[in-house]
Amino acid sequence: MSNALAIPGVTAVLQSFLNSVYNNAFSVLGSVSVSAVAPDIVQASLGNSKNAAPQVNLFLHQVTPNAAWRNIGLPSLAADGGTVLKNPPLALDLHYLLTAYGAEDNQADALLSFAVAFLHENPVLARAQITAALNALPLNSFNDGLRLSGLANQIEMIKITPATLGREEMAWLWTALKADYRPTFPFQVSVVLIEPKSPTVSGLPVLQRDITAQPNLASTFATLTEADPPNGQPAANLGDTVTVKGANLAGAAAVLLINERQATKQSISPLASVQDSSFQFMIPNPNLPPPQPNPTDLPAGIYILSAQVVAGSDTLQTNAIPFAIAPQISSSWAPGTLTSGKVTVTVPCTPYLRPGQQVSLLIGSQQAAADTFISPTNSPSFTFPALPPTPPVPVRMRVDGVDSPILDLTKKPPVFTGPMVKVT
Repeated sequence: MSNALAIPGVTAVLQSFLNSVYNNAFSVLGSVSVSAVAPDIVQASLGNSKNAAPQVNLFLHQVTPNAAWRNIGLPSLAADGGTVLKNPPLALDLHYLLTAYGAEDNQADALLSFAVAFLHENPVLARAQITAALNALPLNSFNDGLRLSGLANQIEMIKITPATLGREEMAWLWTALKADYRPTFPFQVSVVLIEPKSPTVSGLPVLQRDITAQPNLASTFATLTEADPPNGQPAANLGDTVTVKGANLAGAAAVLLINERQATKQSISPLASVQDSSFQFMIPNPNLPPPQPNPTDLPAGIYILSAQVVAGSDTLQTNAIPFAIAPQISSSWAPGTLTSGKVTVTVPCTPYLRPGQQVSLLIGSQQAAADTFISPTNSPSFTFPALPPTPPVPVRMRVDGVDSPILDLTKKPPVFTGPMVKVT
């Protein structure tokens, strides 16, 4: 594959070839300058002189994705969404204008004729030709980079095909270039494959293959189906024991919790009550008195949960299932009654809230976002601009879309458990 200097490498190779077409022992056109700049620059340098030397200019006016390669080698990332497993190539087509400038009768036509004939006779640029053209460039740091572009070694050959531009396209193009029109031949070069150089991760070779047959369609792999917080709650709190259910879990050794939004990844072990269809684990609940600039508790929010299962000498990772950790309002907070109108309340909670989390407090149906905090806190404040009078209503905290528990789901029907606040 090529690197990012492949595009100027193509232009340099074409410019070198055209130089050899015009400036050889059999040329009848005399000395011809071959440039690769914008047409307005050429026009400014030539001016209106009738004695201007003949010149041919290559101009790359457009770069487009190659349709055939566009969907080959799609980006491949690991399950964490960030680890690069392979680098798909950037496949590009290059669109050129070849323009001839001549001061004498028919001179521009002749210049264009030689160039078009050469491109017709060389629709594919051989690797040896590309290498020779790049090696012949003058010695400087930029040309040294072109020689190392990998253009001659990419998997696709460089192909040249004529292109067609309608009158309107040509008119708009030359108008945009702010230059007078001259005899021009549009053509396309494809395909340039630029390969990113991002570090990738590759699996180790397989030492042995263990193939077995089974008489049914049930999967033999460890599989998770659900994670159940205690008492039927939709989300777990710090310190809760969670039951995970699935199949083929007898070798489960650890649980992996990942919160991509907070860039949190934690492995929890050992597990309890490990059976083939389920196991249990406890969410850590460290005692972290304030202040805590870097709290170690798991932040509230949505996680993906997977398990590590030991199978012989291997440790396998199961599928991932969603799991939520809820904020919890401290039992020490019991304001009882609040005064209606503008109210600011400070609510102690666990786990620590991280800057950037979406935090709000709901008193009945009234909701207020947390006042701005720039460091982790377990006592956020909330300002209600106009809190109306209400009878005792439940209060809940919402963090990244997960609410603190306010229902006792073990009772039929469920009942509110608090905290409760009355606004007078």
